[in-house]
Amino acid sequence: MAVTSACTACGACLLTCPEHAFRPRGGRLDVLPERCTGCLECVEVCPADAIIEIGDGPCDTGA
Repeated sequence: MAVTSACTACGACLLTCPEHAFRPRGGRLDVLPERCTGCLECVEVCPADAIIEIGDGPCDTGA
């Protein structure tokens, strides 16, 4: 998963993620790949469509 620049830091992903895999950073939220299991709940609740799937693993940030 990755959080794009479309993120408004609304916190919907923070409240929804069962693994607490998001943290505030620089006016938006970032995913913590070591916690993410790839359940996609965050993708479903993001009103800005700012969370996208990238990479090969369940939470590969592509970095």
